[in-house]
Amino acid sequence: MFWSEFNGETPLRRAALRGTQLIAVLVALLVTAFSAFVAGYVVALSGAQGKLSLAEEVWRLTDRYFYYEKPAEKDRLYGAITGLLATFQDPHTLFLPPQSAERERAVMSGQQGGVGIIVTQTEDKRFVVAEVRRGWAYERAGGRVGDQIVAVDGESVAEWTLNQLVERVRGALGTQVRLTVKREGEPEPITLTMTRQQINVYSEMLDGQIAYLTFTQFTSTAPSEIKTQLESLLAQRPRALILDLRNNGGGFLDEAIQIADLFLDEGLVAIERTSSGEVKHFRSRSGDLAESVPMVVLVNRGSASASEIVAGALQDRGRAVLIGQQTFGKGSVQRLFTLSDGSQLRVTQGAWYTPSERPIERRGGAQGGLQPDIAVEPSGDGGRSKGDPTLEAALAYIRRNF
Repeated sequence: MFWSEFNGETPLRRAALRGTQLIAVLVALLVTAFSAFVAGYVVALSGAQGKLSLAEEVWRLTDRYFYYEKPAEKDRLYGAITGLLATFQDPHTLFLPPQSAERERAVMSGQQGGVGIIVTQTEDKRFVVAEVRRGWAYERAGGRVGDQIVAVDGESVAEWTLNQLVERVRGALGTQVRLTVKREGEPEPITLTMTRQQINVYSEMLDGQIAYLTFTQFTSTAPSEIKTQLESLLAQRPRALILDLRNNGGGFLDEAIQIADLFLDEGLVAIERTSSGEVKHFRSRSGDLAESVPMVVLVNRGSASASEIVAGALQDRGRAVLIGQQTFGKGSVQRLFTLSDGSQLRVTQGAWYTPSERPIERRGGAQGGLQPDIAVEPSGDGGRSKGDPTLEAALAYIRRNF
């Protein structure tokens, strides 16, 4: 998702995609809809006193008469906020408590690391490694696609949710984590020890002088990291470039425009339409280092938001074909507010369109996401098959056309 970030009422930067919370003050954020409960009181917002009296009444009566153990006031407050936001029926208008908000900020700023895997949870609650990122710790430790994670640092994951697993695998950069996995063909579980890292950008030269570049998120450091990697790749005079945006869930808007600009000459990159009726056009400029190298882009259902902005611009401008699966369809714009207790509120304030005016957002029954020029279906076996059909299709396309 894309954000405009605010700290109270002060703009910090234009950003891009993820969630939030609040405990003390919502003044001026939800002016006609809600007021923040603080220590059992209602802070009435301008013009909303009458509308909020019912909420105040419910708070007072339940606080006085509820028989069983009452939840903490903070939990009641957060529950009220979550319930309010749910009425908008928009999964991207949301609230994150301080701890979750801080963890999100740490990831986007590059302070938190991982091991380089995508994990899915099966219907029978098993955690299976669906993707192993090239060059990351899990690959170097001997991890494989299809591994079933059964313990983290010696603790069973049998009763965990997927979010709990992700939170435990992630951690401070440079710290170690032990993953115990079951693997087909191995009689006993295997314990893999690895160091958490943040390799957001990875590149290599494949056989046939084909450059390969991938990155996990549009973080604040991504443009400079990608430019450095591109300089190294292009110095080797590649036949073509593969830009892999699979399972890249997005990031900051400014950085997405900068990255698209690396591959595009002068022209339109994206269009933003907001709830105030404002229309903004974001453009690329000529003169960047990767504007002429032949290229293809890999996408899948995990390519979202900032990834779709870049892929859509490259597709619409005729710069690259998309290979893989239809993208996620996350094209709405969120304004992000940092609240007084460190929680965050994200409110959808607009939507993104490609240069040819295609909507990206998948909303209700409307078509959303980007359709690939060359469709390649995943194996559908839970990540157990060997090989990479989408990458193989890209290599075949390059050999035929460049």
